[in-house]
Amino acid sequence: MTWLEGKTIVMTGAGRGIGAATARLAASYGAHVVVNDRDAAEAEAVARAIGEAGGTAVSHPGDITDWAAARELVMRAVAEWGRLDGLFNNAGLFRMARIEELDEASVRAHLEVNVLGSFACAVHAARQMLAQGKGGAILNVSSGAQMGLPAMSAYGASKGAMASATYAWATELREAGIRVNALSPMAATRMMDEAERYLGAPVSSVPAEFNAPVACYLLSDAASGVTGQVVRIEGRVLSLAVHPGIALPTLEGEWDFETVADAFRTDLGRRQFPSGTVGMTVEIGGNASRTWD
Repeated sequence: MTWLEGKTIVMTGAGRGIGAATARLAASYGAHVVVNDRDAAEAEAVARAIGEAGGTAVSHPGDITDWAAARELVMRAVAEWGRLDGLFNNAGLFRMARIEELDEASVRAHLEVNVLGSFACAVHAARQMLAQGKGGAILNVSSGAQMGLPAMSAYGASKGAMASATYAWATELREAGIRVNALSPMAATRMMDEAERYLGAPVSSVPAEFNAPVACYLLSDAASGVTGQVVRIEGRVLSLAVHPGIALPTLEGEWDFETVADAFRTDLGRRQFPSGTVGMTVEIGGNASRTWD
């Protein structure tokens, strides 16, 4: 199959795990891949393996949190193949800590890598795609942790930020034909190794390769009608994450302490959304029913 034939795609954090699996699969579908990772040896190994398998790839190690380095990464694709068609914003940092265990360095690191780094790559990718005037695809990475998981507040907040950015960018870039989606993956990667160390129990045995077909689909022209979505893949389960919004019906009135208290006592209290990762049944037309799991 050649779903990505001739497409030039930058993939960050592609030295191993989901990024490496996606880079290999995309190349097998005909894409030209720029393999980015902070670890130069790992990036080079993936690019070399792609070449040995008959694909086309170059390695471009670097730190995406450096705004100028992110631009250089995007321009490497243009220098090699004359254009940029896709960005897989996959590089990320994951550490677990309950709120009382958090320190400034850990919180800042999550925001710098997962948010600032992803923004840097997406901004430069979008500018290049807009200049080309022929559309493109940006695929960010979110997480089920954005819905509220214990000991994942810093990570979840950073991935929630990327979900929000995905919705905004998809709206901004729609008329230019640039699609923006986010992947919410699950796999036995270094991140899951960290979770298992913290929890003292196995977390996931899903191979990284299970996520690659979804990522490649969202980067391909086959997904031309898909934008502004957070797509969840967890082993055999494929789903969409529900977008944030205002819960209907709303209440109208003159609000002081007593009327607010009464609103929660009679209406809003029983309509509260549970914290933690949940499932919601969404009917065609966007009407959400109160179904949780």
